[in-house]
Amino acid sequence: MPRALVKVLAHTPDPERAVAVAARLCYSPRSVENLSDSLTDEEISSLIGKIVEMGHYSPLEHAVFTFGIDNISRACSHQLVRHRVASYSQQSQRYVTLTKVSAITPPSIEADAEAKALFEEKLEELWAFYSALVERGVAPEDARYILPNACETKIVVTMNARELHHFFALRLCHRAQWEIRDMALEVYRAIAPIAPGLFKGAGPGCVSGACPEGEYSCGRAKEVRAELSQALPA
Repeated sequence: MPRALVKVLAHTPDPERAVAVAARLCYSPRSVENLSDSLTDEEISSLIGKIVEMGHYSPLEHAVFTFGIDNISRACSHQLVRHRVASYSQQSQRYVTLTKVSAITPPSIEADAEAKALFEEKLEELWAFYSALVERGVAPEDARYILPNACETKIVVTMNARELHHFFALRLCHRAQWEIRDMALEVYRAIAPIAPGLFKGAGPGCVSGACPEGEYSCGRAKEVRAELSQALPA
């Protein structure tokens, strides 16, 4: 079961057509009012394929997706918000007072009974410190300084299709940190079926060509391609 829970909240209506219409404008003498006239599904697919192959990604920016992410750590969200061509609204530790231990445990710790016990013990201690500070009247915005990166968080994200391509290229690679890769895979599984023409071929370099990681390659290109293709409609 995936750790990150992803739900699409909104997206551009008919995103593939929106991108194709924008691409058509770049290469056609048509006026804006008749850009979408007689634009068939085959032409939409062909236009998108051509601009992606050419590296002409700006038309992809006209397709926008908003999705919510639950059950990730602050360590993960700190990586996510480094993708700057996006909009974020995150659950605040300033305005939301935490009432229970809610944290993400890394698999490496989960698999080691002693490490897990120590991890959980220290989490309980930190939460006890946090609760004690709040009870003494310390504002949550100050009490939160004691909280760990493991804290579970929720966030709403808006990205356009071009930025999603960039996001998937970096974060679906097996060299990405495990949690953000797991989260990126759930984002891909949620969004790619909505506009498969836009995201066919999206992912790390090994999806459409040779791995760019050189000596650091994980050697799992075939596995990655299969994993992503399963998310697309047959």
